[in-house]
Amino acid sequence: MSVTLYSDGAASGNPGPGGYGVVLESGPHRRELWGGYRLTTNNRMELLAVIAGLEALKRPGTEVTVVSDSKYVVDSVEKGWVFDWEKKGFAKRKNPDLWRRFLKVYRQHRVRFHWIRGHNGHPQNELCDRLAVAAREQPDLPADEVYEQLGEGA
Repeated sequence: MSVTLYSDGAASGNPGPGGYGVVLESGPHRRELWGGYRLTTNNRMELLAVIAGLEALKRPGTEVTVVSDSKYVVDSVEKGWVFDWEKKGFAKRKNPDLWRRFLKVYRQHRVRFHWIRGHNGHPQNELCDRLAVAAREQPDLPADEVYEQLGEGA
C-alpha cells in the first residue's frame, strides 16, 4: 500500500492561533484532517500536520510520500538533523515533544519526503493551507499545552 501525505501548517502572528491541514491519498481513497490551537507557532503546525497524517495510517510498514512546503520539516528529516538531535536528547532544540512523537510514528512506516514551494498553485498543498487557516480561525481553540507551558523553548 502506498500513500501520499500532503501537509501544511499556518500560524497567525507566529506565535498566535495556528492550524494544520492534511490530505491523505491512496488510489481512489482520500481523507482530509485538520486541527488548531489558540497559541502556537508555524513550525509546530507544519510538524504536527505530518504527525497527524502518519498517525492516521492504520497499517504499519506503509510506504508514504510526504509532500510538504516546510523546509523546517523536510530538511530536518532528509538531511538527518533530527536523528542527531535525538542522539543529543534534543538539547537546545525547539519542539522536542513533537519531534519525539514524529520519530515514534515515522519509524512505523517507510517514509520519504518531497519538498514543494508553498502557495505555488499545487492543488493539494493549497487545500492543506485552506484547511490549516480554517482550523486556526475556529472559536474556542484548545491549548497547545506544551507550547503554552514552555513558550519559545517548546
